[in-house]
Parts: sequence; C-alpha cells; structure tokens
Amino acid sequence: MTTTSGPAATATRAEYCVIACADAWRDNGEVLASPMGTIPSIGARLAKRTFSPDLLLTDGEAMLVGLDGEPEGWLPYRRHLTMVTGGRRHVMMGAGQLDRFGNQNISCIGDWQRPARQLLGVRGAPVNTLNNPVSYWVARHSPRVFVERVDMISGVGYDSAAAAGPSATRFHRIPRVVSDLGVLDFATPDHTMRLASLHPGVTAEEVRQATGFALTVPEQVPRTREPTGDELRLIRELIDPQGLRDREVPS
Repeated sequence: MTTTSGPAATATRAEYCVIACADAWRDNGEVLASPMGTIPSIGARLAKRTFSPDLLLTDGEAMLVGLDGEPEGWLPYRRHLTMVTGGRRHVMMGAGQLDRFGNQNISCIGDWQRPARQLLGVRGAPVNTLNNPVSYWVARHSPRVFVERVDMISGVGYDSAAAAGPSATRFHRIPRVVSDLGVLDFATPDHTMRLASLHPGVTAEEVRQATGFALTVPEQVPRTREPTGDELRLIRELIDPQGLRDREVPS
C-alpha cells in the first residue's frame, strides 16, 4: 500500500502505538533492543529500518539477527549479561500493574501470601530495571493496570531505586510508557508519571479516568507524532503485512 494522503487521515490506533514504541529507541545508538510484545517488536524493527540503524536485534534466544530475521551473529548468555549489566540494552516490557513512580508488577495480583491471580513471576524485571533503560507497553490502559500502589514490585520504579541508593540508580531509567491511549513519562521533579502525548481521538480526561492515581497532566498535551508515509508503508508492507498489530490494538 502506498500512502498518498496525510498520515493522520489513514493511520490506525495500532500504528500510532507502533510509532510511539519505535521512538523509545530513537538516538539509542548501538544497544540491544529487547521488545516484549507484538507492537513493541514491530516498533523496534521500524526504528532500526529508519532513524536508529545501529540498534541490535535478537531472535530472543541466542542470535543477533538482521532486518530480514536472518542470524548475523551469536549472542551467548554471558555476552548478553555483559550488555545488561553495562546498560547497553533497552528493554520494553509489559506490566500487570504500574504505579506513579514506575514500579511494575508482573508477579501476582493481591496479597503475596494468598494472591488472587498468579502472573508470570518476577523473572528478570529487577535486573532489567536496575541495569539498563526499561520502557513499558500496556495494550489496555485501565485503572487495573495503572494503580496507586503495585501489589508486588517486580520492575523497580524511581522511588524504589532512590531508596536503594547509588548502586540502584546508576543505570536506572524509564524513558517512556506507551499505552493504547497515549505516551507517558517521568519528566517531573519527583519522577512521578506524566502524560506526555495523546493518541488521536483520545482526550486527557479519558486518560485521567483510566488511571488509578493522580496523573500529572500539563495544560497543553501534544498529540503523538504522526507516522510518515514511508513508515506506514514499512509497517504495512514489510514489517507486519499480516496486520498482527491490529489484533493487539483494534481500530
């Protein structure tokens, strides 16, 4: 599909989410992109094909891969760990819960002794968040995800990192949170979550209502940037011709 009209008239909500995820890796240089989820994966591949050509992509197991997915190099576990502990990776994880400081929960819902729901478990979230930049992707923005206080800290937020001291804050950074409603960041004096941009058709009040804590909302909230015609062509024809993005975020 060749785009002839303006992107704002043709892009879907899912495609704005892809663009917002891709921009998380803008100007990152030669770091390992570790996207988790369909739309973040499409975003990382788009970033490498356009404005972040030095990004390193992996098959998620043991190989570095090129734009076509073919193996280009071996990434043994020890080398992967070296990249992680040195801050040379930018992960985009999901979240069962996120609070105002960016603490993330992917372990359980409810009291640890008797949880109402068991999730993935803590996994590598603490190491990820303390050793390299971590962004988040939330496909359904709701008060059940954006909570006042997470039931268990899996990924470390700004307040938890600060309480742990310099060893925890050295590489700790949460560049952005992308949801199906907009983009959020922590560009506030106390590193609490702020509404950074709104996807087209979404209002700031909708985001407030879908967030379970008092979100910082500037007087003027910009729109998430529009995809270019070339970016839409790459998404639709080359990276995701099957339209998997629309299954994660329906139009």
